[in-house]
Amino acid sequence: MVLKLKGKVAIITGGSRGIGFETAKIFSKNGASVVITSSNRQQLENAANQLTNTIPISADITKEEEVKMVVEETVKKFGKLDILVNNAGIFPKIKQLHEISELEWNKVLDVNLNGPFRFAKFSIPYLQKTSGTIINVSSDAGLKAYEGFNADAYSASKAALVILTKCWALEYAKDKIRVNCVCPGVVDTEMTKPFLKTEKDRKFMDNDHPIGRIGQPDEIAKSVLFLTSEDSSWTTGAILAVDGGQSTK
Repeated sequence: MVLKLKGKVAIITGGSRGIGFETAKIFSKNGASVVITSSNRQQLENAANQLTNTIPISADITKEEEVKMVVEETVKKFGKLDILVNNAGIFPKIKQLHEISELEWNKVLDVNLNGPFRFAKFSIPYLQKTSGTIINVSSDAGLKAYEGFNADAYSASKAALVILTKCWALEYAKDKIRVNCVCPGVVDTEMTKPFLKTEKDRKFMDNDHPIGRIGQPDEIAKSVLFLTSEDSSWTTGAILAVDGGQSTK
C-alpha cells in the first residue's frame, strides 16, 4: 500500500465524529500523525482510542487562546505542521430569518466561519515552512440557495468559507500553500440524524440527491485525502462538490 501522507502532520477540527473522525482514520492509515480537536473532551478521547497515530487535544474553537494552544502543542510534539482540515461546524435550528436571534446568528458564524479563520491564522506560519495544505469543509448549502432550507446563518457561513478558500489560495500561493474546499451534501452523521428520524425522512433525503442516496462520512474523507496528497499537487483554490449531484439541480 502506498502511504499518501507518510511523514505528514495534520490537525483536524471536529475530529471526534462524523466526517472529521473518518478523515482522521484515513489520514492515519496513510501514514500521517494526526491531532484531532473538539470541545467535547470525552468524545474526543474515545475517538482517539479507536485510531492509530492520533492524539486528542480538547479546545473551544471560539476561543483564540485555545486554538493557538492546539497549534503550538501539535508543533511542539511533532516538530512541524503540514495539513489543516477545518471541519468543525454546527447546524442551527431551522428558522426563518426574522425568527433568528442575534445570539443564534453569531454563534453559528463564530464556530463555522471564525473558527476556520482562527485555526488558519495560527497554522499558516508553520504551513509556510512546509509548503502545507489547508482544506475547508464547507457545504453545498454554501454553493446555492435551497427552497425551504431556512438555515440562513449556516448557509452564510459556508458560502463565506468557499470564497475564503479562493482568497487564501491566492494569498499564500507564493508560499506553495495549497488551499482547497470540499462541499458535502447531506451526509449520514450525528449532525443530520435529527432530519433522518423516520423511513419517510430518509427516503425523501435520498431522493433529493440525483444519485439516489445521501453520502457516507468516509466518502467525504476520501475527497479530503485526495486534496491533501500529492495526487492533487497542482490543485489550489478548488471547490469540490461531493454531494451526489444535489448542487447541480
